[in-house]
Amino acid sequence: MRTPFRNVDASWLRMDDPVNLMVVTGVLVLGAPVPVARLRELVEKRLLRFRRFTSRVVPPFAGVGLPDWEPDPDFDIDRHLEVVRLGPGAGEPVLQAFVSRLLSEPLPADRPLWSIHFVEHFQGGSAIVARIHHCIGDGLALVHVLLSMADGTPEPERRNQRARASFAVTLGERVLRGATALLGHPGRIGDLARLASGSAGALLGLLALPDDPPTGLKGSLGRKKLAGWSRPFDLDDFKAIGRATGSTVNDVLMAGLAGALRRSLLARGEALGEVDVRAVVPVNLRRPEAAGRLGNRFGLVFLALPVGIEDPLDRLFEVRRRMRALKDSPQAVAVYQVLWAMGVAPRPVFDLALRIFAAKGTAVVTNVVGPRQEIAIAGAPLREAMFWVPSAGRLALGVSLLSYAGKVWLGLQCDAAVIPDPAGVLAGFGAEVEELLALRRKAQE
Repeated sequence: MRTPFRNVDASWLRMDDPVNLMVVTGVLVLGAPVPVARLRELVEKRLLRFRRFTSRVVPPFAGVGLPDWEPDPDFDIDRHLEVVRLGPGAGEPVLQAFVSRLLSEPLPADRPLWSIHFVEHFQGGSAIVARIHHCIGDGLALVHVLLSMADGTPEPERRNQRARASFAVTLGERVLRGATALLGHPGRIGDLARLASGSAGALLGLLALPDDPPTGLKGSLGRKKLAGWSRPFDLDDFKAIGRATGSTVNDVLMAGLAGALRRSLLARGEALGEVDVRAVVPVNLRRPEAAGRLGNRFGLVFLALPVGIEDPLDRLFEVRRRMRALKDSPQAVAVYQVLWAMGVAPRPVFDLALRIFAAKGTAVVTNVVGPRQEIAIAGAPLREAMFWVPSAGRLALGVSLLSYAGKVWLGLQCDAAVIPDPAGVLAGFGAEVEELLALRRKAQE
């Protein structure tokens, strides 16, 4: 039995591009070996309960309308779960190179759009590299699915097939139900904005934003992608900086990222002046009772990162001011509504809308709060975690910030043709954190 796509999920399927795959990737590093049979059992119990993990995509007839989910008649878990050996003594650089290679490989279109690569015997433990297409779910959905394999998680209740496949219609979807036809007529963008009700001003304001400047962080993409992640930072350090400056942990993280990007651009010999670059930041729009459901339920806000500000404290205060201004903005809902309508918009209109949004930003930046206490999977402690969301609209840089068990990691997914040295950006982030900590210590003396 086929199930039609939701509009927003169809939008992310349509964004797939040979040089910019719409695949969410997650990495879990475990502190002890895990038997393959035990992992397989967890995948069967925890992941396959979601029907999207056993369904393939059926494209719409003649490319018109929404695609369908169809149960894969040849589904075999062994086509999705692969055991990998990186070689004796393989360390983090080898794992990062392996993940980088996967970022450039499309998922086979004739089967459900996900895969898990299980790395045996990695640094005395093991590692899990999971990939799901964005049409199955967003980054928050992937994190939820992966963490559902943790020890102590209650066994999932089997809901009936119909309930499992249905999703509550949100107010934003109802508002945009009549907007699909409007997007087929670019001249009627004003009508679309009026349908967005309270978020109309935010949408029009976003459309009026000038394009982001053509820095070295933007450019034509190639097929090769690079993945990298930082050492673990102590979350308490970010909290301490926040307390000393009246800032939130998010403010400090974003200011550190702005400083890291500034350092990268200066290293390339770019004159920055007072330039800003915008971070495209996903905002979760799920209701609490829908936290465990797959699909895409997020909007986007555009945060201008002040990379042109030299002083790290001034930069932090400016990020704090801008973050507060965005806190109550309806921008995220407005973008979600447009993504919903783009799901069935004519291809020329879809491409135009995607280009407009992509021109407004430089990097996709995702920040997820993971479990506060250490968890285990199949008896093995989770030592570190990282994930990346794809950069829609041919952006060259994706940034992920993840906190877990008192630690914070910065992860990068970037296009090798535009940003060939992610390690430099990661080192810059570490230097920014150390500089802010030194300023805090000096202020206490």
